[in-house]
Amino acid sequence: MLNLNNKSILVTGGTGSFGKMFIKNILDQFPSVKRLVVYSRDELKQFEMQQEFSPQKYPAMRYFIGDVRDAERLTRACEDVDIIVHAAALKQVPAAEYNPFECIKTNVLGAKNIIDAAMKNNVNCVVALSTDKAAAPVNLYGATKLCSDKLFVAANNSKGSRDLRLSVVRYGNVIGSRGSVIPFFLNKRKNGELPITHAEMTRFNISLMDAVQMVMFAIEKSIGGEIFIPKLPSYRITDVATAVCPLCTQKIVGIRPGEKLHEEMITPSDSFNTIELDDYYVICPNNLSYQGITLSDYINHYEGKKVPVGFSYNSGDNTEWLSVENLREQIIQHVDVNFKVSRLAVAA
Repeated sequence: MLNLNNKSILVTGGTGSFGKMFIKNILDQFPSVKRLVVYSRDELKQFEMQQEFSPQKYPAMRYFIGDVRDAERLTRACEDVDIIVHAAALKQVPAAEYNPFECIKTNVLGAKNIIDAAMKNNVNCVVALSTDKAAAPVNLYGATKLCSDKLFVAANNSKGSRDLRLSVVRYGNVIGSRGSVIPFFLNKRKNGELPITHAEMTRFNISLMDAVQMVMFAIEKSIGGEIFIPKLPSYRITDVATAVCPLCTQKIVGIRPGEKLHEEMITPSDSFNTIELDDYYVICPNNLSYQGITLSDYINHYEGKKVPVGFSYNSGDNTEWLSVENLREQIIQHVDVNFKVSRLAVAA
């Protein structure tokens, strides 16, 4: 049973949608957590977050201004930290295409700095957040996150005698997160027209709370080197538009540079070292010799089973789908509690 009381936890990108939900969950479940450190660049977002999670009301809270690119500041912030949850990233696909090395500095060099800071400070556990775009990437953002994933997995080979586990969680689009499609469509519906990139486009869907629970699972269960992938439903982008505004015109605008028609999370090449659990898939390291551990050890640890050779997992071939009604329920639950179908009509 996971117990984070008396633990010190640092969350990079802690003012983001995931970070706030993760911190709220920790404060609710573990009232005796020793320290919760929010590490991020934006002082305004930290100020706003302090209105909800003030150090006066929650003595464990700490707010550090810093960038994951700044190795010295990051190392200082990680002093006496037990667990790092790495959620900081540049993740807007078009911005990454236009500003490629800025994305590399944050997502790749920042990952290296996290690993170095963890090793220098005797951190026990690191969980890094990834994305479905890191599987067979076609854009720079996905490529940087794949590189980041590789760094965290490989770091388990060079940790020496340290009591340190580093793992990755990879999931799809978070419903209602900043910059995601549902808030975008909710804002656009007043115009009577919703832009659709491609009529057949699909995506995976996960709630913030499910993402948090997945990270908690990784903190509790990881051996080191795993990439955890949740079993998620898919949705069609046209169904999202219909759920948000059935009377709006859906205008096809074309796939943006660096976008896929369907998102992948496990490629056939990953199948050789992927195991299946009840709620997750786990991609195990493909070079286990340095750790003195075998694929069977992972299978036994998780009581899982190996997937068939050639297995793949993508949003277009999924077996579970969200209907229009399912999507409306999720909008009410996760995005706008006042959302009503009766409000969707658009004046002619």
